[in-house]
Amino acid sequence: MRTLTLSLALTIGNAVSLFAQQADSVPEHTPGLVELRINLMFWTLVIFGILYFMLQKWAFPAILGAVEKREKALEDAIASAKRDREEAQKLLEDQRRQIEAARGDAQKLIADGRAVAEKMRHDLLEQTRQEQQGLLERARREIETEKDRALVQLRREAVNLAIAGASKVIEENLDNNRNRELVESFLASLPAMPSSR
Repeated sequence: MRTLTLSLALTIGNAVSLFAQQADSVPEHTPGLVELRINLMFWTLVIFGILYFMLQKWAFPAILGAVEKREKALEDAIASAKRDREEAQKLLEDQRRQIEAARGDAQKLIADGRAVAEKMRHDLLEQTRQEQQGLLERARREIETEKDRALVQLRREAVNLAIAGASKVIEENLDNNRNRELVESFLASLPAMPSSR
């Protein structure tokens, strides 16, 4: 309906303009470019006024409505973008805080792991030291026992040798030099004992 009314108004405007030109077309003289023609000016202003009235009544509200609607949509989009940006900034800050907290936790775990590893190393060293001390003590005891056993055996042998030597001396009942030679010859006749070192 608007289009029909608008096209009718334009047709009437063109017809009036043509009518005005035909009325002026009987020139008595050739008009110049800057010459003022009141009749043409009047009809041009009338047509312009009618056209402006029609545009004001039907076209401008639709155009202004579309422009306002577009402006409102742009404002809403800008406001939405601002909200999204603020929300993204908040999320970014939250993520940064979480990353820092995770770094702190990781550093704490690393420090705890190092402390546990150091304690385990210390405990293992202490346990190894104690085991080594135990082995050394046991070896010393065994060496001492073997030494005592060897000394006991050596004393027995010495006693046996002394008894054997004394019996030889008593049997022959000789002088002091002869006794010494007898003991030395008896000792020389015995097989050599291996050294226990």
